[in-house]
Amino acid sequence: MKHNAEVQESRHDGLKWAAVVTLLVLAVVGNTYFAEIGLLYRVMGVVALCAVAGLVALTTTRGRELAELARNAKKEIQRVVWPTRPETVQTTAIVLVAVLVVGLMLWLIDTLLGWAMSGVIG
Repeated sequence: MKHNAEVQESRHDGLKWAAVVTLLVLAVVGNTYFAEIGLLYRVMGVVALCAVAGLVALTTTRGRELAELARNAKKEIQRVVWPTRPETVQTTAIVLVAVLVVGLMLWLIDTLLGWAMSGVIG
């Protein structure tokens, strides 16, 4: 029974996506058409139309899947064990020293090869 409900909802998804596209086109065209109106009012209109388009998009099957993905991503980020400040400082220092050492080695190799080529070429 749930499968039938999902199929019925997905039939209406096309209409919902058409409404979303229509709202977004209306926002762009309206912003251009009302160019002489103050910027603040045009921005408020575009934001309002985009918000309505977003809400309509979230009622579709793909929109609900996206919302579920966002909730799962938020839960996953909360489970991440972030490094402490001393660990971050120590790791940053190690990376900076490694970059400095490699940079000096490359400079030395470049200088030696430059002297060698100068000696060969004359």
